[in-house]
Amino acid sequence: MGETPETEAADPRFRDLETRPLADTLAALLAGQGRAIEAVSAALPALEGAVAAARPRIEAGGRLVYCGAGTSGRLGLLDAVELRPTFGWPADRALAILAGGPESLLAAREGAEDDAEAGGHGVDALDLGASDVLLAIAASGRTPFTLAACRRAGERGALTIAFANSAGSPLLSAAEHGVLLRTGPEVLAGSTRLAAGTSQKIALNLFSTALMISLGRVKGGRMVAMRASNAKLRARAASMLVAISGCEPEEGMRTLEACDFDVTAALRLLSQGGGGE
Repeated sequence: MGETPETEAADPRFRDLETRPLADTLAALLAGQGRAIEAVSAALPALEGAVAAARPRIEAGGRLVYCGAGTSGRLGLLDAVELRPTFGWPADRALAILAGGPESLLAAREGAEDDAEAGGHGVDALDLGASDVLLAIAASGRTPFTLAACRRAGERGALTIAFANSAGSPLLSAAEHGVLLRTGPEVLAGSTRLAAGTSQKIALNLFSTALMISLGRVKGGRMVAMRASNAKLRARAASMLVAISGCEPEEGMRTLEACDFDVTAALRLLSQGGGGE
């Protein structure tokens, strides 16, 4: 079976975890979460390289495809889903391959992570190619489903980026770009939904946000490509337009309404002197 992944090891400092006062338990869990920030900080150079490699593929029309099992897969799907409202990213260009399929979102299907064949099939079903980017996520870095998907995506010419929390893991070696998030043993041994999961959430947020910024979907530090799909977001769009363009609020709202609340289009219209009548 090989060496136990770092994420599965038990930290002897917490062998009495269940006997501690509640305040001490919470303090220990919080301190464990702090390792997530440290791990991502150490991984910033790797993240920079991954974003730089992904950008030309995505500019060429490629897709971001997140892949994982359990917590890792659900975190990947969360990042994919949030790209549309945050950056106006097309839903068909941010996809997810989950071990166990969509049903695993609401009901844990832990055995699905061992199905390597399904991982490869998931990649084939999406017909991944040279312009696509696969983000493979696994705390242990050796989940059969995710590892098989990563290898198959590489065979098909896709860019492969791996996020794993165990040094020297097969997934990091299989991917073209490996991002090690070394959080070490969990306070609750083996519960990688804690520090490991937090580090994955942070790293995926950083990766996708930096990528969208590099693709021109941010202006003035604001989400100008977001989808203003409710009253709160329409008010935010109006505020952004006024702050960036310097127009009067009434003109900004008229322009946004004329552009179906597309901030980027409204900025373009205002720059041409064609604000809403």
